[in-house]
Amino acid sequence: MKKLNISHLYLSLILITIFVFTLLYQAKYIKTQSDNIDNNSEIHQSGYKYISPLLECANPSSLNKSKLEEELQDIIHKHREEKNITSASLYLRDLNNGFWLEINEDEQFTPASLLKVPLMIAYLKLAESDPDSLNNKLTAIENNKSTTQNIPPAHKLEIGQEYTVMDVIKAMIIYSDNAASDTLIANINPNDLQNIYLDLNIRAPKGTDTENYMNIQEYSSFFRILYNASYLNKEMSEQALKILSLSQYNHGLRATIPANIVIAHKFGERDFADAKQLHDCGIIYKKDNPYLLCIMTRGFDFNNMSMPIQELSNLIYKNFN
Repeated sequence: MKKLNISHLYLSLILITIFVFTLLYQAKYIKTQSDNIDNNSEIHQSGYKYISPLLECANPSSLNKSKLEEELQDIIHKHREEKNITSASLYLRDLNNGFWLEINEDEQFTPASLLKVPLMIAYLKLAESDPDSLNNKLTAIENNKSTTQNIPPAHKLEIGQEYTVMDVIKAMIIYSDNAASDTLIANINPNDLQNIYLDLNIRAPKGTDTENYMNIQEYSSFFRILYNASYLNKEMSEQALKILSLSQYNHGLRATIPANIVIAHKFGERDFADAKQLHDCGIIYKKDNPYLLCIMTRGFDFNNMSMPIQELSNLIYKNFN
């Protein structure tokens, strides 16, 4: 009988110990979750240079009432008064915690050469199942219907020469060579390209369209899926942003940011009879505070239009933390 009571005592102590530890663990877990909610931080996988795969989303938050937005609005207003631009849209997103800020986000723009990014994504998507396809040879062509490049590429493909798919992609993104994009468009199934837009719920350009339009938030989606590695796999997302980081256009977002700060970006320009458009969109890898910034503008002179892009980019870089 004594042995039975001692056994019951030991069993009771074990059960009480387990119960107490369970309560302590649950309390710690709840506190941790509460802290995460308070901090509103996204959880990303580390270990990559250009991407940061998203593991857990934060509650979406807006910075629309911030002092920063007022200062950005002042810059846009100043440049409109000085006739450097007639309008501008801006999209800013903190890639650590999901905070975002938008200005004139509903205005529609022609992305122009910005659409070279989804074209690259389409080819890299195909390469996930056939990596050797990036080594296939393509003969460089130039479409007579291609628009004139007002900001000409420093290097162009030689028409009639053969290049690997990867070399053509690099020429298209790094130098924004229209011959490179023409070559890639001519050698892809249109459905493979359209799928990128359909998957992101963005209206895809049609072959019959003389121009296509989208707003700044829609376009920023292409950079978000690359950074989060949520569409392409990690290897291909990393590759895409590495190529974008080699862009040779230095008169927009890059102009006022220190040379040691990596920027993966793409610019676009279009010249219409009544106005011009100049855009720059990309990821600025500020230490411990990477952010996505897209700026789209309308105006009459590309040099003047680059000025507000530079000033807005500079203000955000100095104040973003």
